[in-house]
Amino acid sequence: MREATLPFGHPLDPDPDIVPARKLSARVAGLYAAVRDDFETREVESLDFGFDGIQGDYHQGPTRRSGGREPWYARGTEIRNERQVSIVAPDELARIARNMDLAAIRPEWVGANLLIDGLPMLSFLPAGTMLFFKGGTTLKVDGQNAPCRIAGRRVAERGGIEDREVGALLFPKAAKRLRGLVAWVEKPGRIVRDEEISVRVPEQWIYRA
Repeated sequence: MREATLPFGHPLDPDPDIVPARKLSARVAGLYAAVRDDFETREVESLDFGFDGIQGDYHQGPTRRSGGREPWYARGTEIRNERQVSIVAPDELARIARNMDLAAIRPEWVGANLLIDGLPMLSFLPAGTMLFFKGGTTLKVDGQNAPCRIAGRRVAERGGIEDREVGALLFPKAAKRLRGLVAWVEKPGRIVRDEEISVRVPEQWIYRA
């Protein structure tokens, strides 16, 4: 294997290991929308998606305001909304619940829009993964949804944790890399419960220059 070098003589790592692209399948186990001025969702039978997200949803919009997840911007800076859709998995919610000593955690409590079944380790699907829904809608994964204390406080409240601030602090640790994904709408349409999903995972590699 030939080693490439940078112009100033700094050696690059050998060619990285490439994990080939692959196709998976899944189904919609639940649909949820935040129709009030609050992030908590409620269960619905279908969701209508436009280029700016779910119609009437709390997170709808082509842009959003930056927060604690974007420390490189002043808080409140207008940026592109890559967090139009929140996606979770039943097995990961169950693991978070066990980590918090709760009987269960509902998707609504954490503001999820889609509950997807059939994808092992859903939270580890890489950025760029495409979700093709049988009805014609396409979503594109932006990345993992980092757990925060705001959702943790709601979980503590709904789950009956007496000290809500303790629950709020516990949630980010209990849900690390289990909180699901955020995605944006690449092709608008309607998604219905039990709809089949074709999942296309892109090639993957680790950049080590």
